[in-house]
This record gives sequence, structure tokens and C-alpha cells, in this order.
Amino acid sequence: MPTQQARLWRKVYWRIIPVVGVAWLCSWIDRNSLGYVAVPLSRDLGLSAADLGFAAGLVSVGYTVIPVPGNLMACRVGARTWITGILVAWALVTAATAAVDSAVTLYLARIVLGFAEGGIGSAILFYLTCWLPRSQQSRALSYFFLVMPVSAIIGAPVASFLLGHSGLVLGLAGWRSVYLIEGVLSLFVAALIWFTLPGQPRDASWLTGSERDLLQAELDREAACAPAVTLTSARAPFRDRRVWALAFAYFAITFGVAPLAFFLPKMIIVVQHGLPNTQAVLITVIPQLIAGIVMVTWARLVRRRSPVPATIIPVVAAAAGIAVAAYARDGVIFVSAVCVAVAGSYSAVPQFWRLPALRLSGPAAAAGLALIISGANSSGLVAPSLTGYAEDLTGNFRAALLLITAVLLLGGLTIAFAGRLAPGRPGGPVRPAGRPALAAPVPSAARGGR
Repeated sequence: MPTQQARLWRKVYWRIIPVVGVAWLCSWIDRNSLGYVAVPLSRDLGLSAADLGFAAGLVSVGYTVIPVPGNLMACRVGARTWITGILVAWALVTAATAAVDSAVTLYLARIVLGFAEGGIGSAILFYLTCWLPRSQQSRALSYFFLVMPVSAIIGAPVASFLLGHSGLVLGLAGWRSVYLIEGVLSLFVAALIWFTLPGQPRDASWLTGSERDLLQAELDREAACAPAVTLTSARAPFRDRRVWALAFAYFAITFGVAPLAFFLPKMIIVVQHGLPNTQAVLITVIPQLIAGIVMVTWARLVRRRSPVPATIIPVVAAAAGIAVAAYARDGVIFVSAVCVAVAGSYSAVPQFWRLPALRLSGPAAAAGLALIISGANSSGLVAPSLTGYAEDLTGNFRAALLLITAVLLLGGLTIAFAGRLAPGRPGGPVRPAGRPALAAPVPSAARGGR
């Protein structure tokens, strides 16, 4: 039986994680692309730093509003169908962004993009709960969240190449070709999702009959054994203070990343005067490479530890890195501090989803996950706007970086509070051997399958 189970999980990992990972990879590349093209786009459209920050934040309106109703829709029509629809919608909007010709049209494109793309993260996380029991979710998420640094490792060099070869694609300016190519590639990924991703375990032709029965039995067993504190109603998460606390904590973690995603090339140029934009874009790959290595290493070190300190420690490290970056006057020191900050923030994310307070089942899993992600996404609306405004006002990013430091530290305190309220042993996992994670599996009656 252990051998059969090991073979089953290998199959699920290799067939599910890479496919949904590609979808979320496109999402991260798409949302970060404004940072890569910020300098030439601002020049062509006549945008100030505050204008650019406002445009960057507008996408988060949809990211904040859509996850909850979107995940409830995923429950109804099936996660695979919903994810495919999201990909098609945002692909069309991204391609159309290549045609913007003013600040107003850019703002409109960013708003529509947020509504088109906003449900992707919560939908994928919900889909994973339909396939993975708690004993497997922590390990899977550690690999899945590598998408964050990998998106920059792939996106930054491609964007740098296109920006340096203006007119290469249909005679378009480099920043316009970035959006057009992203849109076209997202359409191909939508087709990949639709034709290769099974709606639910019983639809997986690559599993044998006994493997399908084993997987379904494991999911049903965990659903039946859910603790009494498990939330099952779609309305329950909105009345649970642990969920709201975790929503703010995740807001704080992403608050530390959002401004760097949009403004890091420009920050590097401000610190290192005279550096070409294409080189600044390429330099942003360095923190992402280091973050990927640290994320995997940290996940291995703390996989059997309590998720509360495993999340708080990298959050505090991220705050320290941002604080050092705020006062750095040398490019090397600044980039080194940013490496610590990005590695800390990214390493905190998969550990955050291990918190035992996220014991959600059925419709509550869809609503609760989406509520937490909505809270995080709202940081993308606030942080870039404040960062751009601060840069226009002071000529540097110090005030914004110090604000980020404070928010990260407050997030760490909130995680400690939420962990103390978690079911089971305060501050520790309910099942140490099982490594509790994202959410309790969704009972078969609640799984969408189309």
C-alpha cells in the first residue's frame, strides 16, 4: 500500500502541479510586466511615478472583488472550466493593452485585466484541495509557489530583450510587443488547461481504477474526519476572526512584494544613477533566483516545524531587508538587501498556507480561501500607489520602503495572534506528522467536475 500511495502521489504531482503552475506562471508574468516596461511606457504615455503606481494598483480592484464570487462559481461549474475561462479573458485584455495610447486607456485596461484575471490564484488553490489531502498539500505548495520567483526569472530577460529590440514584433514599440506576446501565449495555456487538466479525480484517465478509488477514499476519509472546528458553510469564514486575521496577515506579506514587483527596476536606477533600463530589468532576476533557492531550502528545514514561527521568521527577515534597502546608497548594498526581502516574503507564503486555522471544508473552502486572497490582493491596490506617490513627493523610495517594513512587522504579529487562536495546540500544527496545510479537502458532493 505505501508503494501504491507513493506512485499515486507522483502521478498527481506530475500531471497536476506543472499544468496549473504554467497557468499561474502566466498570471505572475502578466501582473509584473508593468514593472518591466515602466520606463518606456511612462515616457511614451507621459506618466509620472504616481500615475504609474496608480495604474499598477488598479488591477487589484478586480483581484480583490472577484476571488470570493469566482470561487463560488468554480464550485458550481467546475474549477477547470472556470480557470480556462479566466485565461481566455485575461489573454484578450493583455493583448489589447498593447494598443493603449493614453493614461486613461491604460487605467481602463488595468481595471478590466484585474476583473478578468482576479480569480486565478484562489481558483487554482481551490482546485488543488479537490486533489490533495492535507498530508500532501504542504509539500505540493512548496513547489507550486516557486512560480513567483520563476515568473521573474523568465519574464525579465524576455522583456529586456523585447525592450532592447523595438520594432521586432509587427513593428511595435518594445513595451507594446511585451503585452501582445503575453496575450497570445496565455491563449495557448488556456487550451493546455482545457485539454489536459481533468476536472476531478474520477475523470483522470492516467490513473488506474484502483488509484482513483484510493485517492477518492483518502479525500473522503479526511472530509469525514474533519474536526468539529472546521468551517463548512460558505458564510462561516466571514464570521470567523481567525480568517480575517489571516487575511490581513497575507495582505502584509504581499504588501512587502507588490511595490518591488512594479518599481524595482526604477528603484535600482534611482540608487545606481545612469544605469540603462534594460540592465536594471535584468538585475531584478538576481533577487528572484536567490528567493527560489531560499524558498525550497526553508520549506525543507521547517516541514515538520510549527507553521507559525516558520512563517514569522521569514516575514521578519523580509522587513529587515526592506529597512536596509531604504537607507542604501550603493547599488550592491541595495540589491543585496532586496534579495533578503524578496527571499523572506516568498519563503513565508507556502508556510502561511500551512497554518492550522485554515481548516475549511466544502463551500467554506472556496469562500475562505478566496476571502484571504482578496485581502492580500488589496495590497496590490494600495502599495504601488503609495510607492509612486512617495517617489514623486521626495525623489526617492525611502518613505515607501519604511512603510513596507512597518506593515510586514505588523503582519508578523498578526500571524502570531492567528496561530494562537488556531485549533489544536496553540502555535503548533494539529497533526505534526501530517503537516496540516491549506484546507481540508472538499467533500465529493461539493466538487465541481466539468
